[in-house]
Amino acid sequence: MTLAMFASFIIHVLLGLPLFIALLVTAVVGFMFIDPAMIGRMVPQQFFGGINVFSLMAIPLFILAGNLMNSAGLTQQLMTLARVLVGHLRGGLGYVNVVSSVFFAGVNGSAVADTSALGSLLVPAMKKEGYSTAYAAGLTAGSSLIGPIIPPSIFMILYASLTNTSVGDLFLAGVIPGLLLGLAFMIMNWFYARKAQLPVSGQRPSAALFLQALLGALPALLAPFIIVGGIVFGVVTPTESGALTVAYVALVGLLGRQLSWSRFWSALVETARLTSAIFLIMAASAVISWLLSYAQVPKAFVVLFDPILEHPVLVLLLLSLITFVTGMFMEEVSALMLLTPIFMPVAMAAGVDPVHLGIVITLNITIALITPPMGACVFVAAAVSKLEITEMFKSIWPFVAVALLVLLILVLFPSLVLWLPALLGGAA
Repeated sequence: MTLAMFASFIIHVLLGLPLFIALLVTAVVGFMFIDPAMIGRMVPQQFFGGINVFSLMAIPLFILAGNLMNSAGLTQQLMTLARVLVGHLRGGLGYVNVVSSVFFAGVNGSAVADTSALGSLLVPAMKKEGYSTAYAAGLTAGSSLIGPIIPPSIFMILYASLTNTSVGDLFLAGVIPGLLLGLAFMIMNWFYARKAQLPVSGQRPSAALFLQALLGALPALLAPFIIVGGIVFGVVTPTESGALTVAYVALVGLLGRQLSWSRFWSALVETARLTSAIFLIMAASAVISWLLSYAQVPKAFVVLFDPILEHPVLVLLLLSLITFVTGMFMEEVSALMLLTPIFMPVAMAAGVDPVHLGIVITLNITIALITPPMGACVFVAAAVSKLEITEMFKSIWPFVAVALLVLLILVLFPSLVLWLPALLGGAA
């Protein structure tokens, strides 16, 4: 049954069907093996049940908050602060690219939006300062992976809804891995800047200039503390935190006279478009997830891993390999929805902390955004840098390798993931 479903999915994707339809057709193929009479009852029930979860309302709210920040010009203030902090160093624009991604991650959480926003501004500037087009585009795509790791994260909300894991713990657990990923790309940029003999971009900024940039970016910098702090300390739920963030960003934009009603409406339309696509994929994936659970595929998967269940690191490495390969050929949300219910029993049997598993899967799924042939960030980076997609495919692999190295470190040292949640009374 599983092989038939996999073949059906690949065939229908290659035929160009919308992803959620390909998933639904795949589910129907699976039901034909189990009980065709269940199709009319279980497909609609699981399709709507998969998205009828209150915590998932946080997803469109966080997307809207990020869109409003872009419309209100707050993201530009974050980039200005990043330029003041590191722009004067050798290879400064590369550092600006990474630091801006860290700032964006705390208010947007979308790698694709990060690649588009930063790439259109920084890639042309980096080319003028001597960076190769391939490196500038690759660094933009690579550093955008920080977005879904540092909270808020759509992937983490989905994982939490599937596993009943605390969203607050996951958000806290993503902070250090996200910063570690940023540090890794900054080290990579350090070596590149010296190998390419890039010039020093400018003079060290004065204290007055730094203070001006900090004050300008302060409204945007407060948003992550509203999001994470409210959830972690139990003041608000993730959904309420998203609504509060939207209200805060909208108020700041309107008071600063940067957010017009037309821009507000455009942000709403873009949020509705993106949310609709995500929820359709989630709903269709939920049907397949239920079907696989009904067929006891997760239990069979645990049996396959039985010989190595005493070695949690090895289990995580194998699960990561499966996720990495799957992510290369499947859309990220659907991959997360399908793999998590199968992986969770295996990880629990091996004694892996669910928060640790969540970060490992999230980073794995995120890396898929820059891996050929399906990585969305690769296509966006190629478009904004006017680089041939084949050339982009060739040049992206060093950045994939850096991200995989960070993933390996997180697998080998769980304390990097679990320390912050444990410190604040969450996951141990």
